[in-house]
Amino acid sequence: MMRIHARLSCLPPFGLMQIRSGRICAVLLTTLLISIEVQADIYKFIANDGRIYYTDKPKNSLYKRIIRTRAINYSAALPYMGTNKKKFADLIAEAANRHQVDVRLLHAVIQAESAYDAGAISSAGAVGLMQLMPDTAKRYGVVNRNDPVQNIDGGTHYLKDLLRMFDSNLNLAVAAYNAGENAVIRHNNSIPPYPETQNYVKTVMGLYYRRS
Repeated sequence: MMRIHARLSCLPPFGLMQIRSGRICAVLLTTLLISIEVQADIYKFIANDGRIYYTDKPKNSLYKRIIRTRAINYSAALPYMGTNKKKFADLIAEAANRHQVDVRLLHAVIQAESAYDAGAISSAGAVGLMQLMPDTAKRYGVVNRNDPVQNIDGGTHYLKDLLRMFDSNLNLAVAAYNAGENAVIRHNNSIPPYPETQNYVKTVMGLYYRRS
């Protein structure tokens, strides 16, 4: 199966997929993500002339992440998930209580993000139990993303802010945790039409209600 990294790298210009029509763009992106295995984060940029570019290797901050992939070692962590879940249960409960976030939601996000693997890392550099990106970690004062205490606290704080931002709408907060709050806002406060994000929301909410 062709990986998305290879597909994007062979498209002009310089590893970018260029689309002129917004409607065609949405159809092609959806088809692309459904038909191939996503192995890298995907970023989107709209140029001044209206052309839309997608890439897995953004050149600057003007590119906005629209797809965030699962940790590379997620599958390998699954056999140890039960043990690790118990190992971090107290830290998760403490963070949930400190930031007033439903502990069931926190568990659901951590399971979906890393399968409770503190050493999880994604191809884009998201790290730890809650898969914090460098910018998110910096925003919440996380100095060491590999430290479970800091990682859980930073991720929980972020989730709390997302819940506040979207009026405690769990679906939107979870979608924003995956695709970024700006993606949810850009789509009129709805779950972005990205297959990965929509599947992520279904997964997290399924885990959440299973624990209810």
